[in-house]
Order: sequence, then C-alpha cells, then structure tokens
Amino acid sequence: MRFGFQLRLPIEFVPVALYLPRVHSGQLIFLVLCLAGPLFPAQAVSARIIKVLPHYLDKAGRHALTPSLYERDAYQARLRKNPSDRTALRFDVQWKSREPAPLTLRVELRGAVGKASTTAKLEEPAIFHGLFSKWSSVTIKGDEYKKFGELTAWRATLWNGGQLVAEQKSFLW
Repeated sequence: MRFGFQLRLPIEFVPVALYLPRVHSGQLIFLVLCLAGPLFPAQAVSARIIKVLPHYLDKAGRHALTPSLYERDAYQARLRKNPSDRTALRFDVQWKSREPAPLTLRVELRGAVGKASTTAKLEEPAIFHGLFSKWSSVTIKGDEYKKFGELTAWRATLWNGGQLVAEQKSFLW
C-alpha cells in the first residue's frame, strides 16, 4: 500500500527568446563605454608625489639611532622637544614618474622665529630611474636653518620646466 499522492501539473516551457531582454547594438556600445570610461583618464598624470617625510637631524647628521621605524619616531619626538640637539631639517620625498622628463623637486617651507614668520625654498633635480618610485632628499642646515626657526607648514611639488606636475602639502599650508 502506498501512502501519499501525486500531483501532476502540466508545465509549459517558454522559448528563451521571449524572456531575455532585447538589447540593441547601440545600447550595448553605450553601456560598455560608460563602464570603461573611468578606466581611461582624460589627461594622464606624468608624475606624482607619494610620501613626504620631514626629519630633524642631530649634530651628527642622523635622523634615527637605529634602523627601526619605532626608534626613528621616538628619536624624532626627542629632537622636537629639544631644539638645541638638532642642526638641520631634511625632507625625504618619495615620488614616481611615467616619463623620463627633467623634473625639479621643490619644497617650500613656512616657519616661525618667535612671533616673526619665515619662509624657505629648497630645490633639487629629480632624476628619473624607471617605472619604480624614487626617494629624493632636500636639506636646510647651518645658518639658514637657524634663521628659519620652527617648521609650521610645508609644500612639496614636482615641476617639469615651468609646469606644476605634482603636489603634496601639509595640513596647515
């Protein structure tokens, strides 16, 4: 004896063409262009600044006592608290370029001696070394550093001749 029941319903299959939306070729091309548009920028950026690290240097020209990043940060905090121990200010700038154009790295500084504001401008040629990023350094030292005083803001820029190519600046710039 079998318990249960069987329910037989007629099932009708609709042809595939009836439930797929019809897309015209013009609509498809428009859709592809809209989705691919952000992948191709209108104007290619030839260079960019990735990172800017300002470092105080001690009397021996060191920004850290050991290669550890933690120790570097601790030593920089110590140099910030003790202005008599520092003799220079170095900016390490990581940048990247796609083209081997002659670039110039410029770091502009704003500072203060007491209540008087000061400015300084440091420049160095940025030499292209392939597709990978490159580190360049500019330093203010000696009497120029003593006249500059305490750093309040900075701006790092890359120039191709007279054209600004890339920029990164501190919060207070």
